[in-house]
Amino acid sequence: MSAYRILLPLSKEDAAKELVTLAGHLLPEGEGQIDLMGVVAVPEGRSLSEAAVPAQETREILTALIRELPSLPLHMTPGVRVAHVPLNEVVSQWQDEPADLLLVPLHKSGMTALGAPLEEILAHAPCDLILVRGVAHRYDRVLVPIRGGPHLALTLRLARALHRVTGQRVTLLTVTDTGEAPAALAQLQAQSPSQFQTLCERGDASAAIRRISADYHAVVLGSTLYEHRKRAALGKVPGDILTQTPLPVFLVRCFHPAGHDIPRLVNGGALPVKTSSLSDRVDRWFATNTFHWSEFERAENLLQSKREQTQTISLVLPTLNEEATIGAVIATIQKALMADCPLLDEIIVMDSDSTDRTREVAASLGVPVYIHQQVLTEAVGSYTGKGEALWKSLYVARGDIIAWIDTDIANVHPRFVLGILGPLLCWDRIQYVKGFYRRPLRTGGKTQLGGGGRVTELVARPFINLLFPELSGIVQPLSGEYAGRRRALESLPFFTGYGVESGLLVDLLEQFGLHAIAQCDLEVRTQDSQSLTNLSKMAFAIQQVFLSRLERRFKARLLEAEGGQRTMKSIRQEPGHLSLEEVEITEHERPPMAMLPAYQARFPRL
Repeated sequence: MSAYRILLPLSKEDAAKELVTLAGHLLPEGEGQIDLMGVVAVPEGRSLSEAAVPAQETREILTALIRELPSLPLHMTPGVRVAHVPLNEVVSQWQDEPADLLLVPLHKSGMTALGAPLEEILAHAPCDLILVRGVAHRYDRVLVPIRGGPHLALTLRLARALHRVTGQRVTLLTVTDTGEAPAALAQLQAQSPSQFQTLCERGDASAAIRRISADYHAVVLGSTLYEHRKRAALGKVPGDILTQTPLPVFLVRCFHPAGHDIPRLVNGGALPVKTSSLSDRVDRWFATNTFHWSEFERAENLLQSKREQTQTISLVLPTLNEEATIGAVIATIQKALMADCPLLDEIIVMDSDSTDRTREVAASLGVPVYIHQQVLTEAVGSYTGKGEALWKSLYVARGDIIAWIDTDIANVHPRFVLGILGPLLCWDRIQYVKGFYRRPLRTGGKTQLGGGGRVTELVARPFINLLFPELSGIVQPLSGEYAGRRRALESLPFFTGYGVESGLLVDLLEQFGLHAIAQCDLEVRTQDSQSLTNLSKMAFAIQQVFLSRLERRFKARLLEAEGGQRTMKSIRQEPGHLSLEEVEITEHERPPMAMLPAYQARFPRL
């Protein structure tokens, strides 16, 4: 027999801890599992991308709750769901992982939840259902009107759970024509005198319940639907209580697959499902897969996740003439993420043959240093370029997860590593995480806030929006801070130059899907800005990558180059002199590292 499962969709506005505590008492003898599902409702007509911050806040609440209540069998479903009608997402989650009970917080009006009218939720719930308006965690007086019927067993289970929450007896109320208590009611009290006390009234049930409930702090009701003009409508008693009293109310509905009390009349028997446009899919991804580094600020929590998953982590620092900043980068990360909290298993410098003291500074801090032109040279030769260094670092590094950060960061902080590792350690579905940040532009001794990232905004993002719109939600596709799972990275080709980041994103999308990519806000990053001439060369390389991926997609030849080389003519303008300078900027494409025999020998699992 499978374990009892409760699915609990929560938003940041809900009393999450109280509802989770109630769910724990609803589990049979404390056994089973509670699936926490983060949901964010976005008003119709508004972009789903507006849910990014509420989704982060909801995710943080649920993550903290799991840590705060370790005695409860809590599990978070993958990703916070954002939708105009989250009820659709809840039903979809139930179809993926069926639950026995759906515990849903109602809007304070009591007439809507999960972006849908109450009647739709009651009609379409795929399992037993308890709807909650307010919570009764501190109330010592709970009224439970009962009359038999299909919801009785679930009503009594909830009544017992509320008794365990409050520690007080629950009042079982019956309303009959004679005012005499049924024998079954007396039997219930006799069987559980510490849990229940009984009360019997005569007359109209709705009026009696409203009158008596004035002396109580919460009411539990069975919810009956009936057909009204070919639509589902709520029964009189729960309808009156919800609209005429401000009390916390619990609506109980037992699922009977063979015979609901009415057919599923709402919307012709099925929930409305809109065809999701590409724009909506990107907006939804942006809201659910955009993180903030503060979600992973506690390195010890990530360390626990790492150990539970038996993962190892390598941090690779690609360098080229970074003697001014590399020492601070290494010292800061070593102290925070190796000495104070051993999250990283190794830090490696992959140098591109620097001519300054970059390698000496790194070695003096005890970090292994490799020159990428000397790695795998006999097997595959070597090209210049950052992408070549990153590709070869897969061979040198040992971790199951590999993170890269640039070494020219002037305001280095552990967040640049924590932010790109956090989503990988917390969610199995994520294969790759990009960092993004605000980049002040520093020129001529002056700083312009938000002026950095010129190639990103003028080249990369426009190209992505035109040619690969699925990736249009990525804030900074060219950022140098990112991390991925080795099994994903080793299966991808790498471009050898500035186009490496663009190529990885396109290939990850095609091989693993958009849901496997995430991004994390790392706040602010400062560095010295490059000249327009260098940025132009970078843009030329990136355009080559995008066009090469179009060639692969459409099986058409778009780029022509003599001998496989591509050159760019840049403008040289000096006082009294104007000329063209031709520079070779060729993006070579390295095969997936997993295809190399030398790599297979180093990692025998292949």
